[in-house]
Amino acid sequence: MSRDIFGSRFGALVAMAGSAVGLGNLWRFPYLVGENGGAAFIIVYVILSFMICLPIFISEFVVGRRSQKNAYAAFRDLSGGSAWRWVGLFTVIVPLVVLSYYCVIGGWSIDYFLKALTFSFTGSESQSAMNTMFNDLVTSVWTPLICHTGFLLATVLIVMVGIKDGIEKFSKIMMPVLFFIVISIAIYSVTLPGAKAGLDYLFNPDFSKIDAKACAAALGQAFFSLSLGFGTIMTYASYVDKKENALFQSTATAASDLTFALIAGIAIMPAVFAFGINPQSGPGLVFETLPYVFGQMPAGGFVAILFFLALLVAALTSSISMLEVAVAFLVEEKGMSRIAACMLLFVVCLVIGALCSLSFGPLSDFKIAGRTIFDFFDHLSSNILMTLGSLLTVLFVGWRLKKTDVYDEFTNGGTLSRNAKLFGVLWFLIRYVCPLAIIAIFISGLIG
Repeated sequence: MSRDIFGSRFGALVAMAGSAVGLGNLWRFPYLVGENGGAAFIIVYVILSFMICLPIFISEFVVGRRSQKNAYAAFRDLSGGSAWRWVGLFTVIVPLVVLSYYCVIGGWSIDYFLKALTFSFTGSESQSAMNTMFNDLVTSVWTPLICHTGFLLATVLIVMVGIKDGIEKFSKIMMPVLFFIVISIAIYSVTLPGAKAGLDYLFNPDFSKIDAKACAAALGQAFFSLSLGFGTIMTYASYVDKKENALFQSTATAASDLTFALIAGIAIMPAVFAFGINPQSGPGLVFETLPYVFGQMPAGGFVAILFFLALLVAALTSSISMLEVAVAFLVEEKGMSRIAACMLLFVVCLVIGALCSLSFGPLSDFKIAGRTIFDFFDHLSSNILMTLGSLLTVLFVGWRLKKTDVYDEFTNGGTLSRNAKLFGVLWFLIRYVCPLAIIAIFISGLIG
């Protein structure tokens, strides 16, 4: 049976960018900027993204495209069937863990998009009313479960169609739409009275705010945002044509992710400052603070519709990449049909996700290592599993694969002269700098 691949360079690029661009940009990045001093954090984030995360991204790309197999088979075949294959199985399991609770947040996005369509945020609602609205949602039983199921079902249906006709077509349409929506909101946001304070906050650096904690947060966010350490880039790269430039695809994806995060910051922070809201609102920024802001601004009801549509689309472009990792494994290693694999994983993620959702309400008293089920999975994946997956991948590429094989894949058999000139720097970063940086994040995650 022939293996499905991306049909074009643009298709591969927007699919990979879609995997990277997600809730991490719209939900996580703005509040981390707020908590860590604005522009100084952004500068550190940019440096670490390209010095540390881009080489890791390229490492995952090399493993995926070199093997042209699912994540498990990639490690198995490239290591000659050694124990490294279990690292491949690890990278298949991790995205399922992430997807299970990620779909809960995706479900919240559906609920808030529906609320926006009915103009639920307009009027004179107070900030406390918005806080109560969000708390009522997450602590209830059926609404978040239904929305979680709907989001997961949408993810499954897209992946079920295949790479070229499902994931690629969806990404080709929705990624440009996503960028257009967020750019439109950003343009509107900067025209609000008082918006300049938000722009100053974003782009006037205060390096006194930068400490070890801020650097760890920036690096951790870059990992989360670029989907590093849990097989998505590896799997998508296995569908990329051999003639494509690994450096271009990787850099363009990282640049797209960074650009989207900055545009999201411009869309959110000026509006937050324009209405005198504390920019350090934490995770509640998107679901509690912004709805209040939308209720105060002119034409805020329509802005809210666009914003929560963007949030929903961004969540979907990432969730389909997570699901595809395990689907590829089941199809290629277990001989399942794509439809059967999707339905099996739908059930698995539905059950785990339901437990995560209920941990805000009926199961809130049930704790694992002192955390609710949702917080446990979030902490486990973001602080431990993803960083461990990245560490094992760069160690595999830097110390297990032959240097000549990595060079061959990175330079397309020596035909890409620019890549060949940069290979020495890349090799040094992969072997020495990246492992140390990942270990630093790992320790920070364990301490946190």
